[in-house]
Amino acid sequence: MPIVAQSAETTDWVSRFADEVIEESERRAPGKPVVVASGLSPSGPIHLGNLREVMTPHLVADEIRRRGYQTRHLISWDDYDRYRKVPNGVDGVDSSWAEHIGRPLTSVPAPKGSAHPNWAEHFKAAMVDALAELGVEFDGISQTAQYTSGVYREQILHAMKHRGDIDAILDQYRTKKVPAKQSQKPVDEAELEAAEGSGAAGEDDGGSGGAGYYPYKPFCGGCGKDLTTVTAYDDDSTELTYTCTACGFSETVLLSEFNRGKLVWKVDWPMRWAYEGVVFEPSGVDHSSPGSSFQVGGQIVGSVFGGKQPIGPMYAFVGISGMAKMSSSKGGVPTPGDALKIMEPQILRWLYARRRPNQSFKIAFDQEIQRLYDEWDKLDAKVADGSALPADVAAHSRAVRTAGGELPRTPRALPYRTLASVADITAGAEDQTLRILGDLDPADPLLSLDEARPRLDKAEAWINTQVPADQRTIVRDEPDTELIKSLDEVGRQSLRLLVDGLADNWSLDGLSHLVYGVPKVQAGFSADATPKELPAEIKVAQRTFFALLYHLLVGRDTGPRLPTLLLAVGQERVRALLGE
Repeated sequence: MPIVAQSAETTDWVSRFADEVIEESERRAPGKPVVVASGLSPSGPIHLGNLREVMTPHLVADEIRRRGYQTRHLISWDDYDRYRKVPNGVDGVDSSWAEHIGRPLTSVPAPKGSAHPNWAEHFKAAMVDALAELGVEFDGISQTAQYTSGVYREQILHAMKHRGDIDAILDQYRTKKVPAKQSQKPVDEAELEAAEGSGAAGEDDGGSGGAGYYPYKPFCGGCGKDLTTVTAYDDDSTELTYTCTACGFSETVLLSEFNRGKLVWKVDWPMRWAYEGVVFEPSGVDHSSPGSSFQVGGQIVGSVFGGKQPIGPMYAFVGISGMAKMSSSKGGVPTPGDALKIMEPQILRWLYARRRPNQSFKIAFDQEIQRLYDEWDKLDAKVADGSALPADVAAHSRAVRTAGGELPRTPRALPYRTLASVADITAGAEDQTLRILGDLDPADPLLSLDEARPRLDKAEAWINTQVPADQRTIVRDEPDTELIKSLDEVGRQSLRLLVDGLADNWSLDGLSHLVYGVPKVQAGFSADATPKELPAEIKVAQRTFFALLYHLLVGRDTGPRLPTLLLAVGQERVRALLGE
């Protein structure tokens, strides 16, 4: 029995969309599974911005499943799209791949060294693995398989028969008129023209308007590229003639039997909406501007294909460490797989769940990841004790579980920054790591590193892949005798107070109390005095003391949090390095 919509005070953006989608689905196709959709092009690394195309409908579909409704989340792999250009920064790819421009992505060789049969499968595989780790349930549809097996044949013939109607819709948005005799243009030029007319770069309407417009693009029987021009088509016989501007090949085929081509994008998308019965699908900013594919598709889907446009929000861009917008045409853009190497899937899900689709956000690969984990751990504690706000509880729930159950999680969620510091200092040595982590809480010591995994592994990967070598921590081999000799009595006393308190305070909390307390005691205050009870000079004295310890231990002004660093170095070595 489906569950009714949630009460207003407990809803978040996901629940509100779920309410709308359920209502709309019942209106369009009562009693049938709710269909939501995403589209991904495996033209190169599928990045974290593309992930929003998946996570937005996934979260909505998962909420609908939680309420007891049957739901399908379709991911259309646009692997029959043309190979547009050779991307930068992809290992195993050189300029020779330029010869494949214009061919379907599934007809382009995979990068050298890949275990996959073609370009599309190579980049699709990494995304499939990431989605599995994120708990995303979906039905994948290969557009290569759909087109080459003739699944869309009736839709293609229908679009060709109604090409005048489609052209009239597209013509409303064209700003650059071209004489009809020029007919269809190569896709690159058509894309450029569409972009000029709509502000949506990379979108293709299949031609320039006029009597020679055709919404279908064959792949050449000679060179396999889509640099073709349809020169004639007969609706009754479905006889189609085309020529290739790349190799000069020409042929006449029966479109009713021909499966080597596809509808142009602005017709292909609405055709699929109608064919699959899609109720909900978000679109990026670049697809949502006036004259772009989502807007134009909304007209074509009804007037040509007899379907309805999906409901769904425009989603904003996802940035990485200060980048305002990510583009898959640039090499080195982080992928979901890259993010999952350094953060648990719950954290990545949470980033997408807690922000409305039209809100942009950034995913940190720098030091901010430590602050992010601190925020997550605080939320986790609030949810556990019942003090979290309803919207935060909802986002947390969507992060840690799906309708299918709880995602695997770290049994002992130690602070990420602590784990990163330990991984930094020990260089991954497991015996040393266990020794240090076992000392964090003597009352409840960690007995096995497995208790701290996978978070420990993620923190170690972050240290090894994202922290520059000059920021890594290297503990001194010998004491800095010159610095120790130069200290005044206040400096020497601070070191004695610290060393004398090590044994009695050898835990993370104890050492935190000790290192902050030394300057307080030296100034005549209790080590337990709160900041409100202390003059401003104490903060200055604390910073000076911390800098001294960093210099004596690691030869720098800063480093990992001092309590963690002290635990990592060990009591005897700390005493030796501090000259005691």
